[in-house]
Amino acid sequence: MRLEARHDPCAAGRTDTAVVVAHGFTGSVDRPAVRRAAASLARHAGVVTFSFRGHGRSGGRSTVGDREVLDVAAAVEWARAAGYARVATVGFSMGGSVVLRHAALYGPRHGGRAEARTDAVAAVSAPARWYYRGTAPMRRVHWLITRPAGRLVGRYGLRTRIHDRDWDPVPLPPVGAVPLIAPTPLLVVHGDRDPYFPVDHPLALAAAADGAAELWLEAGMGHAENAAGDALLDRIGRWLTSAAARTGATGAAGTTRSTGATGAAGA
Repeated sequence: MRLEARHDPCAAGRTDTAVVVAHGFTGSVDRPAVRRAAASLARHAGVVTFSFRGHGRSGGRSTVGDREVLDVAAAVEWARAAGYARVATVGFSMGGSVVLRHAALYGPRHGGRAEARTDAVAAVSAPARWYYRGTAPMRRVHWLITRPAGRLVGRYGLRTRIHDRDWDPVPLPPVGAVPLIAPTPLLVVHGDRDPYFPVDHPLALAAAADGAAELWLEAGMGHAENAAGDALLDRIGRWLTSAAARTGATGAAGTTRSTGATGAAGA
C-alpha cells in the first residue's frame, strides 16, 4: 500500500531533525490546517506530512486509529532514510492517539525497530480511551464510522474511505500506551474548549505517564489542527526539536536533499 506524502525542508536551513505530522480523522496532507501546521513546524525542522490510509490519495481504508500505527512507522522510516538523525512525531485528534501508540509499540521498552522509532512525541487533542460518545460531535463521528450511510458520507463528502469491520482485537487504548512511552519525551496538548474530548482526557493521559509527560492545557482552544494557532504550533515545534535533541540520534546523521515535492511511502 502506498501513502500520499510530502516533505518540507526546514526553512532555517540544514538540520538533522524532522517532525512527522499525523493529521486527524478525515484530514489529509493537502488540507489547509495541515499545510499551516507543516509551515509552522518547518521553521524548526524538516517536516514530513502524509495522508493516513483511506484518506486523501493514500491507498487502503481507514481503520480509525488501529493499523494507522504502521503509517506513522513508514513515515518515520522514510525520514530516517532521507538522512535525518532525529525524528519526532506530532499527532492531532485521531493522529494523536496513533502517535501515542506508535511511540509505545516502537519504543525502546517494547523492542521496536530503531529505524521506525520516534525521539519525541506530542499528542494534540487526543482521546484517552476508545468508543467515547460523551459529546455530540463524537456521536456524529461514531455514526459516520459505524453506519453504511455514514461511510458513504465519509467516502464521497469527506474523501475518507472507512473500513466496515469492527476492531479485532481492540487495539491498546491511548491511556494504556502512555505508560510504555518513557523514556521517550512526551507532550500532551489539549484545549479547554475542545468540543470533542473534554479535559478529563488529557488529564487521564498525563496521569498515566506518572510524571513522565508534560501537559499543556490551552485556554480557549478548540479541537486539533484546525484550532491550533501559529503561536502554539511554534511552541510545539520548539519543544519537539529540543526534546529530540535530548534523546539523541538513533539513526544515521545527515540532512535530506528533498525539494518538498509530493511523494509516497509504503506501509
